[in-house]
Amino acid sequence: MRTYHYFLLLFWVGQPYQSFSSPFSKRTSGFPEKKKILELSGSSKNELNRAKRSWMWNQFFLLEEYTGSDYQYVGKLHSDQDRGDGSLKYILSGDGAGDLFIINENTGDIQATKRLDREEKPVYILRAQAINRRTGRPVEPESEFIIKIHDINDNEPMFTKDVYTATVPEMSDVGTFVVQVTATDADDPTYGNSAKVVYSILQGQPYFSVESETGIIKTALLNMDRENREQYQVVIQAKDMGGQMGGLSGTTTVNITLTDVNDNPPRFPQSTYQFKTPESALPGTPIGRIKAIDADIGENAEIEYSITDGEGLDMFDVITDQETQEGIITVKKALDFEKKKLYTLKVEASNPRVEPRFLYLGPFKDTATVRIMVEDVDEPPVFGKLAYVLQIREDAQINSTIGSVSAQDPDAAKNPVKYSVDRHTDMDRIFNIDSGNGSIFTSKLLDRETLLWHNITVIATEINNPKQSSRVPLFIKVLDVNDNAPEFAEFYETFVCEKAKAEQLIQTLTAVDKDDPYNGHQFSFSLAPEAAGSSNFTIHDNKDNTAGILTRKNGYNRHEMSTYLLPVVISDNDYPIQSSTGTVTIRVCACDHHGNMQSCNAEALIHPTGLSTGALVAILLCIIILLVTVVLFAALRRQRKKEPLIISKEDIRDNIVSYNDEGGGEEDTQAFDIGTLRNPEAIEDNKLRRDIVPEALFLPRRTPTVRDNTDVRDFINQRLKENDTDPTAPPYDSLATYAYEGNGSVAESLSSLESVTTDGDQDYDYLSDWGPRFKKLADMYGGTDSDKDS
Repeated sequence: MRTYHYFLLLFWVGQPYQSFSSPFSKRTSGFPEKKKILELSGSSKNELNRAKRSWMWNQFFLLEEYTGSDYQYVGKLHSDQDRGDGSLKYILSGDGAGDLFIINENTGDIQATKRLDREEKPVYILRAQAINRRTGRPVEPESEFIIKIHDINDNEPMFTKDVYTATVPEMSDVGTFVVQVTATDADDPTYGNSAKVVYSILQGQPYFSVESETGIIKTALLNMDRENREQYQVVIQAKDMGGQMGGLSGTTTVNITLTDVNDNPPRFPQSTYQFKTPESALPGTPIGRIKAIDADIGENAEIEYSITDGEGLDMFDVITDQETQEGIITVKKALDFEKKKLYTLKVEASNPRVEPRFLYLGPFKDTATVRIMVEDVDEPPVFGKLAYVLQIREDAQINSTIGSVSAQDPDAAKNPVKYSVDRHTDMDRIFNIDSGNGSIFTSKLLDRETLLWHNITVIATEINNPKQSSRVPLFIKVLDVNDNAPEFAEFYETFVCEKAKAEQLIQTLTAVDKDDPYNGHQFSFSLAPEAAGSSNFTIHDNKDNTAGILTRKNGYNRHEMSTYLLPVVISDNDYPIQSSTGTVTIRVCACDHHGNMQSCNAEALIHPTGLSTGALVAILLCIIILLVTVVLFAALRRQRKKEPLIISKEDIRDNIVSYNDEGGGEEDTQAFDIGTLRNPEAIEDNKLRRDIVPEALFLPRRTPTVRDNTDVRDFINQRLKENDTDPTAPPYDSLATYAYEGNGSVAESLSSLESVTTDGDQDYDYLSDWGPRFKKLADMYGGTDSDKDS
């Protein structure tokens, strides 16, 4: 039979806080006066024997926030195998073992080493075991137990915000919701009343109240007026322990603002306003401002102004300045001091938005009286009409009166007025005006066909004050007089076929007239008296301002008469009758059987719808211009063949080239090319001219070398003769080389002109023997070979 040993756990209570175990069936409290012993034993696997059992020890309580100086005693662990000889060792493991909780391995006493806070950790799970100190083997199975931290009221309620902000409309009913505040307590809500919070108001009565359980703040006073007081500061307290004595508390501040409602009507600060305005004020000119006072703010303080009554109801207007909420009195129509000097208006100010629940307070509008005095100003003359329209016949003589204008000074003084014409509107000075009575008369003859309307401006100026002037437009219409004869609408040139029949229509005539009769144009057509009896053609008036030319006989012979000139008289029916004579050219032509023209006299075939004489002349001129262009082009190409090949600065025909260049002295050896100035012996053989293209190839003449003793004059004469007889010489001035200095020098020629082409034949070593004066020259010519080689 296996024997189970007993394991006992004893708890001792220390002062001032309690530590105790809890039985499984019921919870105990208080301070036990003696230790409790639990023994567990068993004789077999299937049999469990319990000895000296008093309660289950799986749960223990320990008060938090221990303030003693010694370790807090939790309990005692004891095994029935412990004989007090120190052979057993007690071990503690689990949450906080060895740190928060320690055990005396010899006695089994458990202690808490630190101050515990339930809000940090409310439960600790630990395991206890007794082992043989010598063998290290457990003598009891490991047992698990729980230590719960008992809560104490050590946390005050905390609001979610330090400061709350809320608004509520003014004039609200009692009990209107404002805002809800919330406070939390970190203590254990399941143990006692440590976490039970109750709300109360410390500051803000009698205006507001708070519900003790919910923290809802409500209005407590009727008709709180924002205009009297807008801001309120309310202090709310949250207290735990259900608000009992000794409970902890926290506070918060609630700033409450009353929002505006339209509970105040607008009021004028005064009942009467007076303004002045000059009579010259234009419509829309502001005269003055009035303002009604509304104690409300925002849209509740918006005011609309209107004129409800008064003598100037149609003369003035009032508008609202949306920024300042002022009423602006403006001029609506032109004022006249001489007609009315004082106006009285009734102006009303009202709120556009009205809350019906406040209508009992009275009408939300107010009225004031506005008196406007019109001041007299010196006004310019005023014409009787805004514009004048006059008429005159175009045959009116110079100085004929057309009409008159009239203007008066509207002021009480009635200053005299003089008239004048604005010459910027009558540059030709066709009209004039009597400065005294305003009569308009002509100063030049008129022509309706040139200008139908004349638009001028008349100026009226006060004689005593020339700065005061006014203008009026004057429209003068020139009436038509039948002074223009009708004439053909175009130049008529037609034809008649040789085989034409009598009474055949060959052309329709129309006419135009510059005049504009009242009843319209009525033209009549007839043959001129000198052609009426002998003409081969007749005129038929269609009575619709057109006429037709008809043949009078059968057949015409173009060889007998190729062209007929038919004079036609055109008359109008206006007074006085005007007429003119126009000539129609009729040519006799050969036609086909359809009546289409084929030829007239010896001319080429021209169709009636073909080219006119003017078009043919234009074509002929174009052909002539084209031929002249071709000839000129050919001549220019031929002349180009004679031009020199060299068209550049090298062409020396009558060219003067200026070289304004001063030499660089003895140091400058390459300032210019002097190869052109060659001596006679340097001329190359078989060298042709390069300035023109030779038309025929001539063999160049070989010029004999001039003897050293030849005189310069003989040399020049010889060269002149050679150039005069040279068939390849150009017919213009050219350059001939006369590079010969004669034979009079003992040292012969010292010139370097020949050195360009004859360096190979020259020897300048002798210059070194001429002394220090020629040393520079010897150095220059002595290094020629090296220079050339480089």
